[in-house]
Amino acid sequence: MIRSSGDTGFDVLLRVSQADSLQQMQDIACRACAHLGYDRVLLFAVTGQEDVTVDRIYWIEGDWFGDGSPVDADTYLAHCPVTRHILSVREPFFWAKTAEHGYQVVRKPGRRGINGFQVPVYGPMGLEGAASFGGLRPDGSARAQLFLSLLGAAAFRRSSQLVEGAAKDPTNRRLSDREREVLGLIAAGRRQAEIATSLGISGRTVENHLRNIRQRIGVKTTAQAVQAAIRLGELTPFDDE
Repeated sequence: MIRSSGDTGFDVLLRVSQADSLQQMQDIACRACAHLGYDRVLLFAVTGQEDVTVDRIYWIEGDWFGDGSPVDADTYLAHCPVTRHILSVREPFFWAKTAEHGYQVVRKPGRRGINGFQVPVYGPMGLEGAASFGGLRPDGSARAQLFLSLLGAAAFRRSSQLVEGAAKDPTNRRLSDREREVLGLIAAGRRQAEIATSLGISGRTVENHLRNIRQRIGVKTTAQAVQAAIRLGELTPFDDE
């Protein structure tokens, strides 16, 4: 069905599901997608079932906004509102972005602007994430849709496994200076809004730091993160900037 450097579609799915790193998986998946006309690929996890929030971008390929600007979890939903459509559907869908109409959900790829294919990924707890594929002249055939649906799900599952495995590795539990600063202020009893003001960052950025800290240390709550960071030597009980 799909051939990328001699691989069939099945070969690509197998290699993605057995990838040793996110970068290796990205290289495999993006080569296959390029053969279908999709030069933009984005894989991300979400939180929330009523008001979806991008929790983590596993990897990204291509110029998504057409101006070379970076894509991160804070800006992606604001720039690509069609992603919120995954809250109302369980099946993959096509989208398009044109100068006249902006982002729209469409029945099939058109000939103008960037066209794409979004694949929601569901698990036991509901919506877990999505894969989005975009390009100027993408293949919208039924065979391509099936392949991308399977690829998106396989890449998401393997990415989750790799990230969770890294979180459990003690060598990956060290916090960045900013993460340590934010968590230290939380430990000192400061509210997130106060921390945002004192550090000159947004409230969402503070929450993103805390979310990354919880994932890095491997705990579910911020209070547990504080306790674990003290045990790991990342914080002292009296840290207060």
